[in-house]
Amino acid sequence: MDSVIALIDCQAFYVSCERVFDPALRGRPTVVLSNNDGCIIARSAAVKAAGVPMGAPVFKWRDELEAMDAAVLSSNYALYADLSRRVTAVLETMSIDLERYSIDECFVTLPALDRDALRALGERIRRRVRDWVGIPVRVAIGPTKSLAKIADEKAKADKRAGDGTGVYVCPPEPDLDVLLYRTDVGDVWGIGPSYEETLRGHGVTTAAEFRALPDPWIRSTMTVVGLRLARELRGQRCLDLDLVGPDRQSLVRSRSFGAPVEAKAELRQALAKHAQRAAEKLREEDLVARGISAFITTKTHGPPPHYADEAQAMLDEHTAAAPPFVRSSRRLLDAIYRAGPAYRKAGVMLYAIRPRRPHQGSLFGRPVQDDEALMQAVDRINGTMGRGTIGVAAAGLPGDRDWTMTRDNTSQHYTTRWDELPVARA
Repeated sequence: MDSVIALIDCQAFYVSCERVFDPALRGRPTVVLSNNDGCIIARSAAVKAAGVPMGAPVFKWRDELEAMDAAVLSSNYALYADLSRRVTAVLETMSIDLERYSIDECFVTLPALDRDALRALGERIRRRVRDWVGIPVRVAIGPTKSLAKIADEKAKADKRAGDGTGVYVCPPEPDLDVLLYRTDVGDVWGIGPSYEETLRGHGVTTAAEFRALPDPWIRSTMTVVGLRLARELRGQRCLDLDLVGPDRQSLVRSRSFGAPVEAKAELRQALAKHAQRAAEKLREEDLVARGISAFITTKTHGPPPHYADEAQAMLDEHTAAAPPFVRSSRRLLDAIYRAGPAYRKAGVMLYAIRPRRPHQGSLFGRPVQDDEALMQAVDRINGTMGRGTIGVAAAGLPGDRDWTMTRDNTSQHYTTRWDELPVARA
């Protein structure tokens, strides 16, 4: 094997992003909340140690957070996405290949050096990301993706215990077998609750016991997916890095409202805003779409009325321009809107997506060149002056959107808006 796999895992990523531009948060207990400031989706180490669980409704833990003087922040996804891109750019300077697994995790390939050399390389990666971007990361290295995931859990545990810097390299056999015997089978990447229950029913409780099972039994019980996972734990690489990524089949843009919405005009505005943003995303990824679905829904629990519906339509042409999708969203809302209920969420989904390229147009469809020229001008203005500077009138002005999410404690958009750049005072 001429290469190994490293998992680069950003630590408490959303909290770390906030701390990059606000030094007062460093060392202070901090949580970041979900849409509409509902649940806790990121916690600093001090908050975790205090027993505050991930996903907990913030109102249930308000007293505990106040007692520890915790900073409670609304989510700032534009900031997090931009810093994630910067971390990826740094990693690309030090790795052979890279797969972006999530907003805060990347798999990379590194040369197959000896363990001490790999540990030193991991330390260099960790320091470079911290120095160039300001985000602390763990670097976990193994011969396969699955073993790199187990190495990440070991690195996390060691650092929590004060016995490591966040870099861990899987040991060779027989020490690897010892590590896997200490790994609960339910903690193995890819083994969900159903398979965990099946394995425990057969007396299998550790990763080492799982990989030692006979191949025919694994395949018949857990299909070829389970067999690949077992072989990964044996050091046989079965899951290659996804360097290209799967073709996008659909694109969804939706948000919960900050307060219940009854007026059709506000729903129309919200759908137009989501359609506009979905079209922007298509252009960013050099894609076009032809289908659009619009949906609205009330709350699903509590006193009635409860209502949800969706409708869909096909455009005459594939496009990435906002106006055709916005016009369709208005017509679709007319088909599904019902007066009376208080709606809590609305959104659109674009489908029939393909890469943007020259293609045969419809005989009866309108030419799309004018829309494309308009969108290029809009993108240039927004790219220069900041996202949202210009858009379709149907989406309304930012200050007039009473339906938008509740985010009372959002930090500045330090890297994506000119008027919110950080200021250094000497």
